[in-house]
Amino acid sequence: MKLASFATAIAAVALTSPAVAAPVSTLAGSAGCGKTHILPGITSYHSMTSSGRERKYSVHLPSNYSDTAPYPVVLGFHGSSSIGLFFEVDTGLSSDKFSANKIMVYPDGIGGAWAGANYSEISVDEDLQFVSDLLDEIRGEYCIDDSRIYATGMSNGGGFVNTIACNAIGAQFAAFAPASGSYYTDNDAQHSTCKPARQPIPLLEIHGGNDKSVLYAGGAGEGGDEPAISTWLGWWVARNGCDDAGKTVEDSFDGDVHHTSWTCGGTTGALQHWKVDDMGHCWASTEINFSQIAAGEGPTHIKASQIIMDFFDNFTKP
Repeated sequence: MKLASFATAIAAVALTSPAVAAPVSTLAGSAGCGKTHILPGITSYHSMTSSGRERKYSVHLPSNYSDTAPYPVVLGFHGSSSIGLFFEVDTGLSSDKFSANKIMVYPDGIGGAWAGANYSEISVDEDLQFVSDLLDEIRGEYCIDDSRIYATGMSNGGGFVNTIACNAIGAQFAAFAPASGSYYTDNDAQHSTCKPARQPIPLLEIHGGNDKSVLYAGGAGEGGDEPAISTWLGWWVARNGCDDAGKTVEDSFDGDVHHTSWTCGGTTGALQHWKVDDMGHCWASTEINFSQIAAGEGPTHIKASQIIMDFFDNFTKP
């Protein structure tokens, strides 16, 4: 989804975070432990070089960040025609109610997009290399719990999160959570090329049944062919070695919300899917956000940000 009007609407929004306690950890942290950072709780903006190209990203530290306590890290990937700032504001993921004890990182795609779509400006390999280089930089600058690195994203960014999960670099992550994902690199023609680094790879997906940009039934999308979400989930059932016969399905809100959970390789809930029948192409939230405004709708029944962070809390990298 291209969000030019969305970008204009939120350019002036500022984020604030009240102080909270830092996490207590006995884990050995990354090389960045011991480095002091001023103004935690306020998003900072950075650039680096990857594959000979300048790349940009932003970082939000917890308000009471401690350089001696290793923190989980969540990478958030924006949709097309966007930047990390807009994803941060739309999702509210930097708010203490969602990430009080996590470091949030928001990378920017080249040309406002991530690789894999026919409108993308760079290759999948180059964007995957950027993710690897970015993780190295974050480890070197901040106190990171390397067993708890996660990725989420929406639309084109959600599709790229799936691309990470399908490649060797996915070994560096504990879990993934795409939302309204455009799975251009994992469609009917290309799904056999998805080679997850381990089994199972914990993965949660949220999608609207009324999504008119990334159709739940699949088909031609803005950046290429997209799979039916039910078909795509079937591929992940097989990849993760899930017990499809033993899956659980919980319906709520008068049958509008459906939560499906699989046990995979003995790990309960390693694959999960949330479908909201009447939701369009937006970040699910019970409070109005900018992607809902852009989609011409209001709040929905569930909070994607809370669901995703709770999901991440259940998994560490083996």
